[in-house]
Amino acid sequence: MSGQKIMVRRIEQCLDGIQSLCIFIASVALVILVVTFGWLVFGRYVLNVTPTWVEQLSLLLICYIVFLGAAAGVRTDSHLGVSVFRDLLPTVLQKIVMVIIDLIIAAFGFITVLSCLNWVAFGWDSLIPMLDVPESFRSAAVTIFGGLIFLFTGARAFLRIITFSDWSPDQSSSPR
Repeated sequence: MSGQKIMVRRIEQCLDGIQSLCIFIASVALVILVVTFGWLVFGRYVLNVTPTWVEQLSLLLICYIVFLGAAAGVRTDSHLGVSVFRDLLPTVLQKIVMVIIDLIIAAFGFITVLSCLNWVAFGWDSLIPMLDVPESFRSAAVTIFGGLIFLFTGARAFLRIITFSDWSPDQSSSPR
């Protein structure tokens, strides 16, 4: 096996591991969300004492569930996309368009990180009511999302460029 194929395989395995970690963390957050809502119902209707912190925790958890899940969807290319125009192009042009799209999405991720770092810094001194954790924890979810988008699509563009002649647009989203 050539050195390039080994490098591509290792990069893909690393990215797959990061994607699996995103799904795992989002899944754990979802389980915590369900359990806390169970506690809310139990507290409200059985104990007659409503735990007020559940709403704020659920809002925080949903940020991580949504953004980590979306980043994983970008990695697997399972998000919504319109490919009808790209599919009408010749194969070489399809490959070029796919690389350009990956680079544009990577730029979006990079800009998201830069923009949200300001939010994280700004919200560090204010606390989320009833949880007493910095408001920046909400902004950190979007910042992590941007970083993952930059990583996933930037790496995919890089791999598509270095293996340009070996992959087909009809295959999976990555040039494996």
